[in-house]
Amino acid sequence: MDLNTIRILGLDPGLRRTGWGVIDVTGSRLAFVACGTILPPEQAPMGERLAHLHRELLGVIERFSPQEAAVEETFVNMNPSSTLKLGQARGVVLLAPAQMGLPVAEYAALLVKKSVVGAGRAEKAQVRMMIGILLPKATPETEDASDALAVAVTHAHHRGAAARARAAL
Repeated sequence: MDLNTIRILGLDPGLRRTGWGVIDVTGSRLAFVACGTILPPEQAPMGERLAHLHRELLGVIERFSPQEAAVEETFVNMNPSSTLKLGQARGVVLLAPAQMGLPVAEYAALLVKKSVVGAGRAEKAQVRMMIGILLPKATPETEDASDALAVAVTHAHHRGAAARARAAL
C-alpha cells in the first residue's frame, strides 16, 4: 500500500446484520478492498450475539488493517425495545475499532446519502447504484455491505473535518 494511501473501514451497525466495507483512499482516488456482512446468530442470547459481533469485527480489522473507521449513526426507532437493542450493537461497533486504536468517526444517514448520491432522502437502491459507480470493483452482496461502503466513502470525503472535530474535544 502506498504511503499516501489511507485505508478506511466503514460500518453499518445492526444486531441482525452489520455491514462492513473497506476502501483505500489515495488523494481523491477511491479503491474497493473488501466488504461483507456479519450475521450474529438470531436465536442466541443477547450477550452471545454481541460477543459474536465483536469477534467478527476484530477479525475484519485484523485481516484488513484499516487506519481509520467510520460508523453510521442510527435514527431513533418508534419501538423503544428495538432502539435499545440496536444501541447495544452500535456500542460494540464503536468499541471494536476504538479498542484496536483506530480513530472512529460517526456520520448521520442523511449525510451518507447526500455524500454518495447527492440527496439526503435517497433510496437504498440509489446508494447501491452509486457505490457501483464510485467503486466499480465493489461486490456488495447485501444492502448492509453497500451501506457500509457508503459510510467509508463519506468518511473519505469528510475525514479532514472529522479529525478537526475530534481534536477540538
